[in-house]
Amino acid sequence: MDKLYERGLLFDFYGELLTEHQQKIYSEAVFNDMSLSELSEEEGISRQGIHDLIKRVDRQLEGYENKLKLVEKFKDIKKDVLSVEKLIDDCNNLEADKAKSIKDILSGVLDKL
Repeated sequence: MDKLYERGLLFDFYGELLTEHQQKIYSEAVFNDMSLSELSEEEGISRQGIHDLIKRVDRQLEGYENKLKLVEKFKDIKKDVLSVEKLIDDCNNLEADKAKSIKDILSGVLDKL
């Protein structure tokens, strides 16, 4: 899977566990595509310091996932919900209003994730 997508999911799930400083620099570097030089100037930290911080945060986020498995569970639930939606679409004799109700419930489940 795309590394940026993975980083985004990990940050969405575990970003609040980082310090504000880590959150700011990581999100600027990863999601706003700021260079190490730009961040270095903005933060008054060496380029190497920025690089090390980003790598450290990557390891922290991956460590949280290895222990808690929240992203893995999210992906599994999302996959199951999409499979159920496909099965509903494939059912020819399911009443339209019941099918819509089931899909609305599944959509609500995805929104809660």
